[in-house]
Amino acid sequence: MIIIALVLFLVFAALSVIHFYWAFGGKWASRAVVPTNSYGEPLFIPRVISTLIVAIGLMCFGLSYLIKYGFIGISLPEWFDKYGFWIIIFIFILRAIGDFNYVGFFKKHRNSEFALKDTKYYSPLCLLIGVLTLLVVFCN
Repeated sequence: MIIIALVLFLVFAALSVIHFYWAFGGKWASRAVVPTNSYGEPLFIPRVISTLIVAIGLMCFGLSYLIKYGFIGISLPEWFDKYGFWIIIFIFILRAIGDFNYVGFFKKHRNSEFALKDTKYYSPLCLLIGVLTLLVVFCN
């Protein structure tokens, strides 16, 4: 389980770094990570503050695995140790399933750049995070 925890930390750290990069003005891959409508228009424009919140949240998720397995010498709050990893599982499995329209494995709109990358990379990664976190919960 320690290997899985380290892998999950690295995944969350990488995702967090990418979000910090975008929050501070980076443009690499930024067009391919926002769902678009049939006309190629983004469904939303990510704001700096929301991107920073996501970056911080992802880093906190990653650090929680290191804390759980003693790599960081503090303890998780009891409520997080009991429910927090279930929250992570819920968030990422729901993200993988999607909204049945633009995001996730069961989306209707499948031809945009985002949709193609979502099917190939983003949704499988979310499912993998959810399943690996489930292993962390049950095998600990």
